[in-house]
Amino acid sequence: MDRQRPLPDDALNAAADAFERLRPRLFGIAYRVLGSVSEAEDVVQDVWVRWQGADRSAVLDEGAFLARITTRLAINVAQSARVRREAYVGPWLPEPVDTTVDPQVGAERGEALELAVLLVLERLNPVERAAYVLREAFDYAYDEIAGMLELSQANTRQIVSRARKRLSAERREPVDATQHRRLLDAFVAAAREGDVAALESVLSADVVAYADGNGMRGVARLELVGPGRVARVTAFAHKFFPGAEYGVVEANGQPSLLLVQDGAAVALVSVTVGPDGIDGLYWVLAPEKLRAYERSARRVTGRS
Repeated sequence: MDRQRPLPDDALNAAADAFERLRPRLFGIAYRVLGSVSEAEDVVQDVWVRWQGADRSAVLDEGAFLARITTRLAINVAQSARVRREAYVGPWLPEPVDTTVDPQVGAERGEALELAVLLVLERLNPVERAAYVLREAFDYAYDEIAGMLELSQANTRQIVSRARKRLSAERREPVDATQHRRLLDAFVAAAREGDVAALESVLSADVVAYADGNGMRGVARLELVGPGRVARVTAFAHKFFPGAEYGVVEANGQPSLLLVQDGAAVALVSVTVGPDGIDGLYWVLAPEKLRAYERSARRVTGRS
């Protein structure tokens, strides 16, 4: 087998410059399809390796070429990840990502970035998910998406339409950012004090809480429903993580609660808010997912 010739320095530098310019978008596509910081990082690194070995003289549109490779690789990873997640212990939630360090990750329309939306997308098959992400989050034309997914335009439109209907049926209309932040701040204050009554006052009557601990002792393995149960369990975090600091950070484009104990993140809580109060709580407790969030906060655009 012929060995690949090393690239001249100027050619490699040009390839690297093009890739680095597009890296945030590539990560954004992979992350939305996979719901995993670590898996998205692996996909982007694989794309970089393939980009180095590609015949770039034949590439007319670098962005479209790299987006297509990213999408196909992400779909492949998602198909294998689905089998692994079936064996997950308790509710599976996406890995949160810090969108303050790299605003471009969330800048191209926030759609399909919130944890609650990513969780709904996980119920679609990987091709449906990719089609929806490319259209709604990145505004690719249907003919471009069809080319990336090797589908007809008619089929692509149908897939995106079905995905929209699915999300519309499972999501409530969000409130404005000011109301969202006001309720989150009240929730954080009540949770910090372990005040059950104050917690109940900011929760909707049909609130649902999900806790992703992947089998951690003391973490609920089923969804909790109702303000009473959710408030009591939330208040218990005050004892479960004694001495933890409660602070508001940005995760997936939304303000979220971060608990830090002895200098390490031990929980990240994202909330969804409806007209009657907080109607969804998403507790990320699995250590590997919290480490991924911390790593995303240090993520830079340079190649690893």
